Amino acid sequence: MKRRIPATMATQHPDHANKPYWHTESFISTQFESLEAYLCYSDLGIEEYKWDWEGKLVDESILQRLFSNYFEFFKKKPLGWGGTYLTYRLPNPKVETEFRIGRSLMNLASAASEAKHFNLPSPPLFEVILPMTQTAQEMLAIQLAYRELHQLKHPLYRLEGILTNPRIIPLFEDVPTIINSDQILEKYLKLHKKKFKKYPLYMRPYLARSDPALNFGLVPTVIAIKIALSRYKKLEKKINLPLFPIIGAAVLPFRGGLNPLNVERFAKEYQGIKTTTIQSAFRYDFEKEAVKIAIQKLNKLLPSRKALEISPAEEKELITIIPIFEKYYREVVEQISPIINQLASFLPKRRERVQHIGLYGYSRGVGKVKLPRAIGFTASFYSIGIPPEFIGTGRGLKQAARQNHLNLIKKYYKFIKEDLSEAGRFLNKQNLIKLSKISKNWRLILEDVKNIEEIFEMDLGAKTLEERQHQKLTSKILTSIKKSKDPSKEILKAALIRKSLG
Repeated sequence: MKRRIPATMATQHPDHANKPYWHTESFISTQFESLEAYLCYSDLGIEEYKWDWEGKLVDESILQRLFSNYFEFFKKKPLGWGGTYLTYRLPNPKVETEFRIGRSLMNLASAASEAKHFNLPSPPLFEVILPMTQTAQEMLAIQLAYRELHQLKHPLYRLEGILTNPRIIPLFEDVPTIINSDQILEKYLKLHKKKFKKYPLYMRPYLARSDPALNFGLVPTVIAIKIALSRYKKLEKKINLPLFPIIGAAVLPFRGGLNPLNVERFAKEYQGIKTTTIQSAFRYDFEKEAVKIAIQKLNKLLPSRKALEISPAEEKELITIIPIFEKYYREVVEQISPIINQLASFLPKRRERVQHIGLYGYSRGVGKVKLPRAIGFTASFYSIGIPPEFIGTGRGLKQAARQNHLNLIKKYYKFIKEDLSEAGRFLNKQNLIKLSKISKNWRLILEDVKNIEEIFEMDLGAKTLEERQHQKLTSKILTSIKKSKDPSKEILKAALIRKSLG
């Protein structure tokens, strides 16, 4: 039976504001995630579910639960073979304790026996996602560690049909690594061939969308992804090996701008992507029927779209543009972090997480600034009516225009105007003006907004009744923060209006 590369991957990102349609509350505890996975496959038509061992509590009995509770479904659509994938995101050994990686690999090794016990095709799991990948050696190290585990012999193990070598899906999470990820892949493939005497059948490089935006800003992230997709296309031709890129997209433009109402636009913007994440807000903050139709469209659209090939001269120019936007973005974000961390403490919890260190927790030339993870970061800014999409973008675009780069940006970030307009619906200019009177950093964001309005000839701000209600709520939230009051209720109401927490 031929495997099909999934076009849609459900994730456990806790960015939904509403209750899941199948649940009685908004919080999804670990015990309900196996039901969620099953419904993603059987009800919504999503082809892959990412089972997250990184930074959250994890149900290690997932296969037993799925096969025991939904046997008839998986008999018709076996994991890995029948159009449904379950893919582990491993704990990253650089960040998390060693016992978590050991447990995840042992769980992977026992998966084949679990499937055989239920008389289902085996192995059901054969790919794993390695977060924060930065080198080829890291990828190979996971495979070598697994193979050593696989070679353990003892009668009590009784592991049958065990997976001999998991395929690695490298997750690239910062702008420089994303741009140069083709080189990492090529080096890895050489190491793979040297060690295992052959190439893998294909590779699925995974491009983060939220964390690079948090660390570098909106425009640098999109440009980096476009360069990576172009380079993947060239690498495919060079090594004659298919690449099926994945993108980690969410609802709000800052984190990817994928929602059930704009899938055609998204597929055009990120053509060359073969799989996109379908995060919680996409699934639970929109009408269920619209969600199902959107997933069907993505399952058809993504496999056929080919990446644009960027010429060497254009690529060089795009790379010179990135530091302009990054500088403007970082100089502001680093200075206004206290209010963002304060707001994040009031955000509602949606999943059972363990402590996790984001990229700002590492030494990356950004001083000692620590920020919430991408969802909390985005939610905090939106909660005071100042979408982070604008930070550094306006000043960057103005400088790009002066240096004759603007047309190139528009060529490869096709829907930049639409993304900024979408974010602009939730802009509270009055809040921004108030803040700008007490800090030059907020004045710089106000300058960003004015530049965007001038360049794209548009008026950012609330237009509809709902958007004006969002504006009122964000005014209340800012007032509450200034008076050290709890704005939790208003934060949730605003998130429900924009159909995403962050």
